[in-house]
Amino acid sequence: MDELKNYDPTAFLDEFRGKYFEGEWPTLPQMFDITVARYPKRPCFTDWDTDDGSKRTYTYEQSHKMILTLANWMCFAGVKPGDRIAVSGKNSPEWAVVYLAALYAGAIVCPLDYALHNEELDNLLATAQPVMFFVDEEKYSYFSGRKSKYKVYSLCRRQGDTYVFNLVSEKKVQNTQPSIEDTAAILFTSGTTGTPKGVMLSHKNLVSDCYIAQTHMKIYSTDVFYALLPIHHAYTMLAVFIEAISVGAEVVFGKSMAVSRLMKELKEGEITMLLGVPLLFNKLAAGILKGIKSKGPFVYGIMKFLMGLSFMIKKTFGVNPGKHIFKAVLKQANIYTIRIAICGGGPLAKSVFRFYNEMGIDFVQGYGLTETSPIITLNPIHHFKIESVGKYFVGKMQMKIDSPDKNGIGEILVKGPMVMQGYYKMSEETAKVFTEDGWFKTGDLGWIDDENYLMLSGRVKNMIVTEGGKNVYPEEIEDAFQLETDIQQITVQGYIADTEHQSEELEALVYPSDDLYSRLNIKREDCSEEELSSIKKAVSEIVDKINKKLQPYQRITKVTVLEQPLEMTTTMKVKRNYSK
Repeated sequence: MDELKNYDPTAFLDEFRGKYFEGEWPTLPQMFDITVARYPKRPCFTDWDTDDGSKRTYTYEQSHKMILTLANWMCFAGVKPGDRIAVSGKNSPEWAVVYLAALYAGAIVCPLDYALHNEELDNLLATAQPVMFFVDEEKYSYFSGRKSKYKVYSLCRRQGDTYVFNLVSEKKVQNTQPSIEDTAAILFTSGTTGTPKGVMLSHKNLVSDCYIAQTHMKIYSTDVFYALLPIHHAYTMLAVFIEAISVGAEVVFGKSMAVSRLMKELKEGEITMLLGVPLLFNKLAAGILKGIKSKGPFVYGIMKFLMGLSFMIKKTFGVNPGKHIFKAVLKQANIYTIRIAICGGGPLAKSVFRFYNEMGIDFVQGYGLTETSPIITLNPIHHFKIESVGKYFVGKMQMKIDSPDKNGIGEILVKGPMVMQGYYKMSEETAKVFTEDGWFKTGDLGWIDDENYLMLSGRVKNMIVTEGGKNVYPEEIEDAFQLETDIQQITVQGYIADTEHQSEELEALVYPSDDLYSRLNIKREDCSEEELSSIKKAVSEIVDKINKKLQPYQRITKVTVLEQPLEMTTTMKVKRNYSK
C-alpha cells in the first residue's frame, strides 16, 4: 500500500556523482545537465504563445542548447559570478531559459512579480541592483526607455534584437560554475516603500528541498506539470518548475486563470500534476458541484452517496474507484488526466480536500514558506490526513513546536538544508527570525500529531484573544466558507465590542461574489440602499449558517459587506494590511 516505504528519489544520482558533480547534491545547472543526459528527447517546456495559438514545445535537448547559448552570451556581455540578473514576466519558456541561463553563468537570478506596478518594480530593482533585467512585453517600453544601471532585454519575440532567444555570441567564453553553497536566487517581498526583504536561497536549499519532497511523493519523467500560478513565487518555482526538471517531466506554462484558457490548457496539455492555491481548487469544485446539483435532487443524492462510498473505499483499502465512477464528470471538467493535485499557499477547507479525493483525484496539501525553499511538509497520497497540511520530512529535517499551549499549539520552528541563507543585506532582520540555537521561526502556529503530521492553526500575528481568554485563529474560520459560492472573499479580524472592558469579538469583512448579485438580480456598480440591504441580508444568512457549525467563541458577531475587494497576493491570499 505504501509505495514510498523504501523509496529513495536520489538513488539515480550515484550514477552521475563524480562525473557531473561531487558531494551530496548537484547544483541546479548540474541537475539540469543530468536530466538532459537521461531524457534528451522528452518534452521540457510547453506553451501556446504562437501567432495562431498553436502548441509550442521544446525538448530537454533543445532547451539545454538555448540555455547554454544565452549563458555564454551573458558571460560575453560581462556577467560575473555573483552578479544579479532580474527577470519579470508571464510564465513562459523564455522566463525559464533566463532563470537557468543566469545560474549557468554563475549569476544570481532575481525573479520579480510581474503583477507589481512599475514603481514597485523600480524599488525592487534598486535593492537587487542587477546588471541585466529581462522583462515581458507590456513593461518593456517603460524600463527600456529610461536611464538605468542595468541593461534591459525582452522576453517577447516581437522585440527583435533584444529578444532573449536572439542573444547570441559567436565567441565561446569560459565561465565559472557556481558551487552548491552559492546563492542561486533572491526572492523579494513586494515592498512598495522602504527596503523589501530579499530571501536568499542557495543551490543546496533548492535542490535538497526538491529531492527531499519526493520522499513523500513519486513523480515521473512522463508527468506533465501545469505552471499556472506565477512562477516567480517560491511555491511554483520549486514545486512545479524545479521538481519537473529534476526528473525529466514536462512543464506546461499557463498565463491566465481565465476559465476558457484554463480549460483549453488542461485538456490540450494532458496535465497530470496540478498545483494550485485554495482559490483555484475552490472554483473548480464549486463548478463541478453546481453542474451535479443542476441535475436535480435525486441525481445529486445518488452522486453524494457514491462520493462517500468512493472515499471510504479509498481510505480503507487504498484503491481509487472514484476515477472510474466519475470519469464522465472529470472529463467534462478537463481534469480526468490529473494524477495528483496539490494545494499550497494557504490552508484549504477539509470539505474541499475530501471532495477531490471522493471524485478520484489523489489530492494532498503541502506547507512551507519562501524562507524554507519552500516545502517543509507534504501529505503522502497513500496516507493523507484531511485535517493536516502534511507530514514533515523526518530524518531529512527537524520540526518542533515552541512553547505549546494546553492544546499543543505553538509557533512552528524548523531546521534543515532547505532553510534560507538569510535576507539580502539585512542581517538584523535575519537574526530576528532565528533562535539563538539556529531554529527558523516560521511565524505560523500549529501542532504536530504522533505520526509527525502538522496541523496549522494560523499566523502568530493574526491570532485573536477573546474576552474569555480563548485563542481564535481567523484562518480556521475563513476556511469554513470556502465552498460558499456567494462569497468571493471573507476575512476575519478582531474588533472591540465593549470599549469599557476592551473585549474583542470577531468581525467578517465580506466581498460578495458576482453570483450573489446575479441571483438577486442586482447590479453591483449601480446598487440602491434597498438592494444593498438585500445583499447584506443574504450574506448575514450565510454567516449565521456557518456560525452554527463553529464553537461559541469562534462565532462572527459583526458582518461588514465590502464594496471593493481586499488586495490579494499573487497566490490569491488576502493581504492582511487593513486597519483594525
